[in-house]
Amino acid sequence: MPRPKTHDEALRVKLLDRAGVLLSTEGPKALSLRKLAADVDTSTTAVYSLFGSKPDLVSALYIEGFRRFGRRLAAVPRTGDPIEDLVQLGLAYRASALADPHLYPIMFTKSVPGFEPNEEAVRLAADAANALAVIVQIGVDAGVFIDVPPTSIAVGCWGIVHGLVTLELNGNLPPEFEPERGYADALRANARGWLKPEVFGA
Repeated sequence: MPRPKTHDEALRVKLLDRAGVLLSTEGPKALSLRKLAADVDTSTTAVYSLFGSKPDLVSALYIEGFRRFGRRLAAVPRTGDPIEDLVQLGLAYRASALADPHLYPIMFTKSVPGFEPNEEAVRLAADAANALAVIVQIGVDAGVFIDVPPTSIAVGCWGIVHGLVTLELNGNLPPEFEPERGYADALRANARGWLKPEVFGA
């Protein structure tokens, strides 16, 4: 009978999730491989076997975050309506952040001084952002958006949802704000703001 794998994918994901929690709640100094191994009830040998070093662990954490993020955005069905598609993509952005709040800092903040994403990490981040760029380009090609660079529209849409998510994760949204409705209202109003006047009034 073959020996069971002890350093498998399940352990890798468990270590990454715990590393993300340590980083997001206690900061980079808390992210020691020895502490991580103890928290997950495994050996430091397992951590080194799976990741190699602390910088490699941080890189793997960044990559894992954008893999999950990219999968969620890619799963959003297209309706053919650029406005509704932008709203749904924004809601998926929020869902991803709430599902993995411990990965958000490494993905979108300088939470680890000196960390620079490698080529694979940069590609994954760009692939995730491409979902937004594609929807915006569809609207541009259809002639429904105003005549500005598509990047301006994409960054404007990203800024709205990113700001809302950051407020929510930090507990800064007012108690009377209803996230389910509030996000959709804000995302839809922002997206409609990029429409040409003749389309907006149609």
